[in-house]
Amino acid sequence: MAITDILSAKDIESALSSCQADDSFNYKSFFSMVGLTSKTPDQIKKVFGILDQDKSGFIEEEELQLFLKNFSSNARALTSAETKAFLAAGDTDGDGKIGVEEFQSLVKA
Repeated sequence: MAITDILSAKDIESALSSCQADDSFNYKSFFSMVGLTSKTPDQIKKVFGILDQDKSGFIEEEELQLFLKNFSSNARALTSAETKAFLAAGDTDGDGKIGVEEFQSLVKA
């Protein structure tokens, strides 16, 4: 499954262009621009499955750093500060990674 099976390519392009500069990524505005906030829990779970590159059931820090590249291979990696802030926002149980329920909460926040 491709991310464009769930999200529109036009919305993805627009969301990525809004955070091209280092330290300009904001997960709330990105999720909104890409159209993820209006998706069903099942669709959000499918996007999570795409982002979980190693299929561990969690999105770890390394996967978060490459978060934008899941939407376009030309996208930049997140900076260390952006990655840590994103992880801190999503990791509600403090285990150092984001599970599917945490991801769904983060999208709907």
